[in-house]
Amino acid sequence: MDWTVAGFYRFTPLDPVAARAALAGPFCRLGIKGSVLLAEEGVNGTIAGTDDAVAEAVGLLRALPGCADLAPRLSRADAPPFGRLKVRLKREIVSMGRPGPLGPTARRVAPGDWDALIAADDVAVIDVRNGYESAIGTFDGALVPGTETFRDFPAWWEANRAALAGKRLATFCTGGIRCEKAGAFLAEQGVDVAQLDGGILAYLAQRPDGGAWRGGCFVYDERVALGPGLAGTDHVLCRACRRPVEAADTRRPDWEDGVSCHLCIGEFSEEDRARFRERTRQMALAERRGEAHLGRTG
Repeated sequence: MDWTVAGFYRFTPLDPVAARAALAGPFCRLGIKGSVLLAEEGVNGTIAGTDDAVAEAVGLLRALPGCADLAPRLSRADAPPFGRLKVRLKREIVSMGRPGPLGPTARRVAPGDWDALIAADDVAVIDVRNGYESAIGTFDGALVPGTETFRDFPAWWEANRAALAGKRLATFCTGGIRCEKAGAFLAEQGVDVAQLDGGILAYLAQRPDGGAWRGGCFVYDERVALGPGLAGTDHVLCRACRRPVEAADTRRPDWEDGVSCHLCIGEFSEEDRARFRERTRQMALAERRGEAHLGRTG
């Protein structure tokens, strides 16, 4: 089966409990897999299913307040990108430690205009994703904060704002949600800031040659990372630390499938690794039986 994958978000005032009641049951009946986050500030998610099921699911999403014109990012997968469906209530649909309605956001720049913007001498390009995401791919010349979580971005900005004084800022992330929230935060600071509309995935969909992008773009599903034209890359997910690594890294002595990689070899106890080995064994058994296992993404 070929899977349709739809990524979406919308900042809009929402009753998350009512929205969950409107989505969870119908999505289950449609056979939708993936993750949907709901909060008072809006909705964020990535789902997968058949063409017809995803089309119907998008129709349900568009029935939410403020979502009538929701335009999801569509891509394809030749294997199930998620193992199950999760519809969760959260304080924020992307965690920055700043829940609530967004103020004015950054100016949106279309993917076709992005290269010209980031080539300008007075523009600083900021990758607002987490450090492990940036490590496998980013735009030429981008500043990489290397934050552990998105919640660390405001502190990074405070530490670096003086060095960026007088610069126009251009921010980007995977699909647009983090740079929209970061853009609103920076706009509050009086900064001239733009964001890549639709994020890296929108850019890569339009640039099969890769353009100014280098490497892979980490996605939070079983595809692990995508490249130019949204083609899959050879990156592999370490299921111990949930970070992506290069295929070549699986030949390092620290790699044990499902148990450790060179990035997390010192982060877990032997008791932890024993649990990881058992989880990996159970996942392999489930796969041989043709069953989904909850250890898989989603």
